Amino acid sequence: MEKPPRIDFAPEHYINRELSWLKFNERVLEEALDESNPLVERLRFLLITETNLDEFFMVRVAGLKQKLFNDIDVENADGMQVHEVLKKIHTGVADYFENAYQLMNKVLLPACAERGIHLKSAEHLTAAEMGAVRRYFDTEIFPILTPLAIDMGHPFPRLANRSVNLAVTLRRKNKADSPDYFAVVQIPSVLPRLFLVSEKPNERHYLYLEDIIELFSHRMFKGFEVVETHAFRLTRDSDLVIEEDEGESLMKIVQLELRRREKGAAVRLEVRDTMPAEIVSRLTEALELEADDVYTCHGQLPFAGLKAILDDPLVANETFKPFTPIAPFKYDRPADLFSLIRAGDVLLHHPFHSFALVEDLIQAASDDATVLGIKITLYRTGVKSRIVDALIRAARNGKQVTALVELRARFDEETNIQWAKRMEDEGVHVVYGLIGFKTHCKVALIVRKEANKIVRYVHMSTGNYNSATARIYTDLSLITVDKAIAQDATHLFNSITGYSKLPAMQKLSTAPGNLKALVLKMIRREITHAQGGKKGRLIAKMNSLVDREVIDELYRASQAGVQIDLVVRGICCLRPGIAGVSENIRVRSVVGRLLEHSRILVAQNGGDPQVYLMSADWMPRNFIRRVEIAFPIENKHIKEKIIQNILQVYLNDNDSARVLDATGNYSRLRPEAKDAVNAQRVFIDECRSSQEEQKAALAKTKHLRKVKNPRK
Repeated sequence: MEKPPRIDFAPEHYINRELSWLKFNERVLEEALDESNPLVERLRFLLITETNLDEFFMVRVAGLKQKLFNDIDVENADGMQVHEVLKKIHTGVADYFENAYQLMNKVLLPACAERGIHLKSAEHLTAAEMGAVRRYFDTEIFPILTPLAIDMGHPFPRLANRSVNLAVTLRRKNKADSPDYFAVVQIPSVLPRLFLVSEKPNERHYLYLEDIIELFSHRMFKGFEVVETHAFRLTRDSDLVIEEDEGESLMKIVQLELRRREKGAAVRLEVRDTMPAEIVSRLTEALELEADDVYTCHGQLPFAGLKAILDDPLVANETFKPFTPIAPFKYDRPADLFSLIRAGDVLLHHPFHSFALVEDLIQAASDDATVLGIKITLYRTGVKSRIVDALIRAARNGKQVTALVELRARFDEETNIQWAKRMEDEGVHVVYGLIGFKTHCKVALIVRKEANKIVRYVHMSTGNYNSATARIYTDLSLITVDKAIAQDATHLFNSITGYSKLPAMQKLSTAPGNLKALVLKMIRREITHAQGGKKGRLIAKMNSLVDREVIDELYRASQAGVQIDLVVRGICCLRPGIAGVSENIRVRSVVGRLLEHSRILVAQNGGDPQVYLMSADWMPRNFIRRVEIAFPIENKHIKEKIIQNILQVYLNDNDSARVLDATGNYSRLRPEAKDAVNAQRVFIDECRSSQEEQKAALAKTKHLRKVKNPRK
């Protein structure tokens, strides 16, 4: 197939990656602002925006600042230089803090108060409450506090990343001419941020930990008068720099970098709006920050301090109505899964389909005498894992078990190291992947001997082997015994665990390798169809779209008349709706109670649709620096389900979807209630309906058994 002629697009045809991410966080904040969401969920969304922003500064902003430090101020595809991007980030984040604190102070906290949950200030404590607070300070807080003086003999301390601290100004008692002294007290992260001061029926009163410490701060500085105290919070560069060396253990390198993480350069300072300018200046200078690195907060910081309210019994019912994931088919015991999978490919749509089925499959393999080996990639497993427990049991049962554990899964490194050590101790063969690549694909391979033949069961997914995220992330996975896919999966594992060069694949596409080429090929084929007078059509769903070459190819497809619908949850650097460039491209982002995480690509292919699921987003890092897979969906019924019952529902969403326009802004479609289509709600309702049908069928079966055997 001939490659279309090269067309260079202008900088204004691209959206800046970092600014697009800020727009995504705005959409999450919209969920906290949405009055139709329950109170606890609105608080939860607010906390999520803060966690998102922390990671954004620890990784992305830190990287940009490092570029400037190294005198790298190059233009991006969008034409913006690094210093310009940082300036716009500051403006956007300052707006975020303004909006978020207004929401907290004017809406969410008053709503909590209406329900009996009160955040008290120290001056409003009753005598009984003051006594309770004093006892708590004496017994739990004071023993672990460490006041840190700052002067010529005491340099500014190395404060922990994301720590909340008190800046304390002091004067010597009984000395009118005493100069001001300065100290810092770090708020202990091992204690709850909210202390339950008192409670009575339908009423509970909390006090912030830092307010308690401020109240008794004079106890830490004998002989001094505490003039004023002000809270501040620090964020540091926390991206690991892994210099891989074939002669060094990757685990040791990652462990060393984790110790260095807390010592990264400061990248952000959050201060209360009550902090005087001279103290802000002193902190900024000590932390080697600029004025644009400082953000003013109009209330307690951070929002994470409100986490205790999420579990408060007075608002326990103000959450989304829960639903129970179902199995796509009935099975009595895990061992039954092998015959059911042999009967035909199985598609799982999480969290509406239970992740327990995947766990049961690995468990069945660990106990089945005919299973010879299990291989699996583990990216984010979570603190508790039935999968890991099953792998350990399989190793104890004498099976060949290989687990590829990605130690560099950002902010999950320590958890993965602990799992890797435990599995190694139990006899699991643990490997850490390819040098220079982060293993991000999600694949499990079970080798079983059946009737003197080897049968290989393959599970592939867009999401992680993590039971916690499987309840709140939307993902798709496929279980198959397809021989070509099984052979490809075997080659994939051999190339990761050994020195084997990855051969040409029959059905899977991989990165590094041909995954990006597959995406480009499918786009170009639709261009050819459109140029030949046929209907060109592409639908894709992903978390992020950043890769410039893919974006350019989508622009060319639009120019050729290909109709393109993209469902991009987060970053999108493509600018849709530009006349002559992208007028045939539509981009929407779905943000709701569940985190959209599935990656899907559908090409019309001249009337014979081609469907792929993949672990990769369309970003340079996924195509170049990660081990990823894309796997085809060949079963006709599963294809139809993905296109009609999943993707089309997202395209019909006019309630939780936001549509991206040519200016880079998102607008929410909010029709009248009777016309609203909310994709996640549709899937949840279908799940509940299927569950009711299963219950009815089970009740009918039990009734028939009683009729057939009345004596029983």
